[in-house]
Amino acid sequence: MNQYGKELFKGAAQYYSKYRPMYPPSLIRYLIRKFSLNGEQQLLDLGCGTGQLTMRFSDWCRKIVGIDLEREMLVEAKRLQNEMRVNNIHWYEGNLEKYKTETNEKFNLVIIAKAFHWMDRVQVLDELYELVTDNGGVAIIDHYEPNKKPTRWQEQLNQVIEKWYGKERRAGKTIYSHPSISHEEILANSKFKLEIEHLPPFEITWTIDAILGNHYSTSFGSKRFLGDHVEAFENEVKETLLAINKTGVF
Repeated sequence: MNQYGKELFKGAAQYYSKYRPMYPPSLIRYLIRKFSLNGEQQLLDLGCGTGQLTMRFSDWCRKIVGIDLEREMLVEAKRLQNEMRVNNIHWYEGNLEKYKTETNEKFNLVIIAKAFHWMDRVQVLDELYELVTDNGGVAIIDHYEPNKKPTRWQEQLNQVIEKWYGKERRAGKTIYSHPSISHEEILANSKFKLEIEHLPPFEITWTIDAILGNHYSTSFGSKRFLGDHVEAFENEVKETLLAINKTGVF
């Protein structure tokens, strides 16, 4: 499922659950309506991470399965699940191919949120086709906008990150390269019928701590890549951002 290996998000789970922005309510409402979720359906979250999005559907599905390759992510997901006292979510460490050999379950909805680009997309869609009910589907959720111009603070933050992490974007034990073929083209050539839905924009307010925490939650921003330079990196990020806005809110 994941062509970059199992250590892609090693050390990121604690930051992932605390600092990754929440998906907007408009997304949850849209998927509930689109797939007529009423508490009777089964949902699969592929590449679920620490499960913040997974758990948003716990009131609307009979059973939910979250699959991820990274054990640390699932340990954190279970901790959050216990805190919320949700009992209809099952976590599975591994890939979709392995999961399919152990079950013949069908799912009304499969969600893949900001994780599709890590996968062998053609293979995953082929594997999912047999798992999805006749009136179900796969929701691939992303807001990747390669042509969107960054704000001033984002631009300067990226310069600091590049200085300390290098120009190449590391991913686990290798280097990341964004797929040259778009998700839309991959989907259009699959067995699924492609539908594209643009939801209303939403705003996120960032503090410097949240900016740093979100950075550490990414595959390329792991603290382990900084070695002994974590404090120096953080100091430069803070100085750079406070020079733009002394309130530290963006």
